[in-house]
Amino acid sequence: QVQLVESGGGLVQAGGSMRLSCAAPTRTFNNYAMAWFRQAPGKEREIVAALNWSGGRLYYVDSVKGRFTASRDNAKNTVYLQTNSLKPEDTAVYYCAARAILDYSDRYYENFDEYNYWGQGTQVTVSS
Repeated sequence: QVQLVESGGGLVQAGGSMRLSCAAPTRTFNNYAMAWFRQAPGKEREIVAALNWSGGRLYYVDSVKGRFTASRDNAKNTVYLQTNSLKPEDTAVYYCAARAILDYSDRYYENFDEYNYWGQGTQVTVSS
């Protein structure tokens, strides 16, 4: 089992920036594809960014392209989401997710059902 812990959320004004972190204390962190999802009040959980095992392959949902940057530091067992030019529409609980890749896959995964482990979430609130 993998326990994921998100941090870095909070309240920020529109146009501001925030860096989210996800710590994954596993001995096999490089055997997991990772992702950031978010869920706004009254809405379904949606993909924000996805990373393959190395962070060399990435996916971003259209609404955050050019503003958000996902990365991972496998030596530190940590995934990051740098969020810039934040908008009120970005307000949501942000979740870190992990998927085991026992088949040596080099791809990222974009779908909710493809992930095995989830963090508790960190609230990001963007005021207008």
